[in-house]
Amino acid sequence: KMKYRFLPKGVCSRQIEFELNDGKISHVVFCGGCNGSLKAIAKLIDGMDADAVVELLAGNTCGYKTTSCADQLTIAIREAQQKQKKAV
Repeated sequence: KMKYRFLPKGVCSRQIEFELNDGKISHVVFCGGCNGSLKAIAKLIDGMDADAVVELLAGNTCGYKTTSCADQLTIAIREAQQKQKKAV
């Protein structure tokens, strides 16, 4: 199992943890941020294809910010995918 930890920038959450296995996202945990909404996002995307999650959430904004916790998750997913490709 490949577990990843990401430090988001420009949002309220301080850390995002998740697993990326066989192209699927699971065990997403946001530290900080809008607790209820982020727990709901984590439940909704659990088991989804990583590319589908990125397509769905990339570019999502929060208020006046140019990013959001969900958008930062997509950046984390892309970084994790790159790390996995280099490890092969």
